[in-house]
Amino acid sequence: MIIPTLETDRLILRGFNEQDVEPYAQMCADPEVMKYIGTGQTLSSEESWRGLAMLIGHWELRRFGMWAVEEKLSGQFVGRVGLYNPEGWPGIEVGWALAREYWGKGYATEAAHRSVQWGFENTGADALISLIIPENTASINVSERIGQRFSKAITIKGVNANLYSLNKQSTK
Repeated sequence: MIIPTLETDRLILRGFNEQDVEPYAQMCADPEVMKYIGTGQTLSSEESWRGLAMLIGHWELRRFGMWAVEEKLSGQFVGRVGLYNPEGWPGIEVGWALAREYWGKGYATEAAHRSVQWGFENTGADALISLIIPENTASINVSERIGQRFSKAITIKGVNANLYSLNKQSTK
């Protein structure tokens, strides 16, 4: 499958490549970045590599997935943003994780917004969700800036999260 490349004013959303392995592993080894992702544990280089392989494979299985995010001006790896729906998930999720040096620049909102546009145009989804740990106020802010609203509290894979949702109809 060819992963589409998307652009925003400041970012390029593209398929992952071999050059992303090291910066992705560095991002996943940062306790502050990983604090609210999954179980909140950092990942070893090997675990990051397997996670990256899963994200690439997600595209083949679902025809959508996460993009590597690159800063246009510098060409630097910023993080991952996109769509995620593994087996047993409650819906197509818009997710984001950025390396800490890129926090506070609006990049997560910019890339997530573009992901939402692409998702509604290409997946057939009527709604896109985000699962956010209640204490993660930064991600709640991103979620609300892209138009999502709190729907309900859920437990997924043993983790308590809030489900935020955006209906396709509300984007028209």
